Amino acid sequence: MWLRGGGADQGGLPRPAHYQSKGGISQVAIPNSAKTKDQPRPEEARRGHEEPASWVNEVAGLVSPPDVCIKVFDLIESHNASAHTIGAVISRDPNLTLRLLKIVNSALYNFSRKIDTVSRAIAVVGISELYSMVIAITAVKSFSYIPHNVVNMDTFWRHSLYTAINARMLARRCNVLHPERMFVAGLLHDVGSLILYHRAPQTAKELLIRTEGDEQALHTAEIESFGFSHADLGALLMKLWRLPDALQEAVACHHRPDSAETNPREAAIIHLANALANHTEIGAFCEMPMTELQVNEEAWGLLDLSPETLDAEALLEEAGVQFADMISIFY
Repeated sequence: MWLRGGGADQGGLPRPAHYQSKGGISQVAIPNSAKTKDQPRPEEARRGHEEPASWVNEVAGLVSPPDVCIKVFDLIESHNASAHTIGAVISRDPNLTLRLLKIVNSALYNFSRKIDTVSRAIAVVGISELYSMVIAITAVKSFSYIPHNVVNMDTFWRHSLYTAINARMLARRCNVLHPERMFVAGLLHDVGSLILYHRAPQTAKELLIRTEGDEQALHTAEIESFGFSHADLGALLMKLWRLPDALQEAVACHHRPDSAETNPREAAIIHLANALANHTEIGAFCEMPMTELQVNEEAWGLLDLSPETLDAEALLEEAGVQFADMISIFY
């Protein structure tokens, strides 16, 4: 069950007409761009509301990055640390080491030979790429500490992981440097929702029921109710973790990629990756796959793609293989 406590007193959300009962790709369609362009701007809607930073500060103690992330980040920033030195720091955490090596040896990379040490993984994958995976693994654990009783966390993280895998594949398709960064942004694109569920559970649940699992409509409703959205809160959480500005903006603007001022392509990747995840049964936001691919028209242009040139069915088939190989590593 996706919504804890049930929706509309029926134990779940009602299934509107724009959802399909089974996974798979139907005809890809682009909805009217007014669905996203006419949304209220957060800075305008925020008047009379609390600032989102105050909500993030309330849970900062629960979700601060662990020491291993800080130490690895500092070593990378020093520009003179060797792969052996960084690997030694990571290896002090056996659980993290095990998960990292499982990822590197998974279908995500599909190496022909087994990688059995962290330092070897760094040499093969790269320092910045492996650090992205360190962030991904530790962030899932840290953000899961935010207490709430609104949604099923298994469903939440399945959607997040599916979006992450799609984002990495799209980044590679669009020749974006360091596609693992987009994996992290995809994995964390909805973490701000956890703060909404914690801070305003009743309102958050009412909005979920009212918008019937439509994420674009939900984004608008959040801004109208709170003065900001889960995307704004997510970007602030990523800032707390000292993640790059480009990833913060990608998360902040993933429902309106055309509003990104500095890195609109990254925001468009997360936007499309999210839409693709919602087109699958196992990766859908609320376990109800959408029959149409809800994509902002500007996002297609930003990525130099179209519904015709993007083979969504093939991409999701490959993503499904990677998802099956990785779900047990993260959760």
